[in-house]
Amino acid sequence: MVKKLCLPLLLFFAGLCLSLPAQANELRVEPDRTRLYEGEVLTLTVTGSMKLDINLSNLFDFDLSNLPAPDIDKLEPDFDILGRNQRYNIQTINGDMVGEITWTFQVAPKRTGSLTIPPLTFRDSTSQPVTVEVVSGSPPDQDTSGRVSFIELSADKADLYVQEQLTLTVRLFFSGRLIRGDLSEPNHPNAIIEPLGKQREYARYRDGLQYRVVERRYAIFPQRPGEFTLAPIEFEGQARDAAGKLLFLRDSEELYGIPVKDVPPEFTGDVWLPASALALNETGLSQAGTINIGDNLTHELTLKATGLPSEALPPLPGTTPEGLRRYPEQPERSTDVTPEGLVSSLKQSAALVPVKAGALTLPEIRIPWWDTTSDTQRVAVIPARTLQVSGSSSTSDQMQNSGMASETVTPEPNEQTANPGPSSGSAGFWPWLSLLLTLLWLATLALWWRSRSQPGQPVSTDHANADLSEKAAFDELTEAAHEGSPQTPALLTRWMNQRFPGHTFRSVSEAVIWSEDASLKAEIGRLQKRLFGPEPSAENWDGTTLVAALKQLRQRKTKQGAEAGELPPLYPTNLSF
Repeated sequence: MVKKLCLPLLLFFAGLCLSLPAQANELRVEPDRTRLYEGEVLTLTVTGSMKLDINLSNLFDFDLSNLPAPDIDKLEPDFDILGRNQRYNIQTINGDMVGEITWTFQVAPKRTGSLTIPPLTFRDSTSQPVTVEVVSGSPPDQDTSGRVSFIELSADKADLYVQEQLTLTVRLFFSGRLIRGDLSEPNHPNAIIEPLGKQREYARYRDGLQYRVVERRYAIFPQRPGEFTLAPIEFEGQARDAAGKLLFLRDSEELYGIPVKDVPPEFTGDVWLPASALALNETGLSQAGTINIGDNLTHELTLKATGLPSEALPPLPGTTPEGLRRYPEQPERSTDVTPEGLVSSLKQSAALVPVKAGALTLPEIRIPWWDTTSDTQRVAVIPARTLQVSGSSSTSDQMQNSGMASETVTPEPNEQTANPGPSSGSAGFWPWLSLLLTLLWLATLALWWRSRSQPGQPVSTDHANADLSEKAAFDELTEAAHEGSPQTPALLTRWMNQRFPGHTFRSVSEAVIWSEDASLKAEIGRLQKRLFGPEPSAENWDGTTLVAALKQLRQRKTKQGAEAGELPPLYPTNLSF
């Protein structure tokens, strides 16, 4: 019986607490203090009272969305509203049921100076305006260590060159047990920003007080000269102190302006490479310098730079002298992330096969770069190397004239040979090799003919789809080139990877160098100078010449597989004996 009576009573008192208000009497606004320092959070208490109309008809119709509240949004021009809470108190005054609602808001000033909390309204009541004073700095009896949370920013350089690495360190100090937190990331429209590993967490004492520290490091590469500034790094969160009290944490810090210098005029290289260290190494060639005709040598060049991403490293030259054949592999790029910054490498391997006896000289390789530590130009050099190739002249002629049997002139029937050569049985290895290659060619022809004669074979649409995709990419590229869009270099790299499969172009410079088109190189250089030069050109852009160069490049034959219905080549174009 007692339990049956308790349930209606509980529902009745719940209705007293949650029923809709009938009439507002007063509204009070009370800040916890009227003077605070920037970065601190102000607790604002707003209290309103009302008469309650209690009856059974509205007991179960209460809707939380209809709960009244003061117009606290009026504070947003000068304050950020971080949190809010509310509670109710029901009492009887002169026979009337009166409900008192208390709202608690945590607000953070957006600026220093004298800020006014405007009059707030709640139903028919209006509060009085309240003025608070926000001063810069920290309390006189406290320094940075007296704050609940704060941010420190530091950079490893006071000035730097365009595209040089700047290491930014962000440290968040906070006390108490962190419940949640949001620390913003640095961003800039004209800079490449890479995080340097995972964030670190540790404890540190500051002026006798212990803080928890969250540290993040970033590598920043400004792409334009001038003063470099970042948007403020901001933090918002909640924590509980040793007594369990909820603390609202908020702070922001802005990095000082850093001058970014343009490429120095004394730099003589074609590709700007600002790095703290750069090395060019060569491996694979015989140390003795003496090799034989037909030897297969692995020649490997490695370019390693400290303070640059791998995409910024230029393609390595592959010039070889006459009498030496070169079969390069795809270049390998890699970037290692260290706490101090990026360390990148570019590795180019190639097979070298000498086909001529005598002295063969590999040309010198020179890569100019700018030493950011000493502020001077340096040159990474691999000296010229001379290889002594030994072998008979007949072997050398065989190596050089391989694959040219179709050009040999057959004697006329009436011609007489004065000195007939040795019999076919003395030819040794080559007739058997020719027979084997002929049999392989006949087997390939038979398999192809069998596949063509089988009915019901579906026609592959991969090539057609590739053509459509390539055409769409080319149309987008020519439109961007005609308008002088900053997206043109990236679109050119993407299209050339589609148009010329088998190559992996990682940058527009690689694509232009591979094309060997002087007109295209000049027009891309003119566009980049207009877009990214120290003083962008204000003249109207005319992309007619650039579009014409692109259309001429598109007319080149690709090295993609043979067209449908054609036989694949028996001998690859880059295969020599």
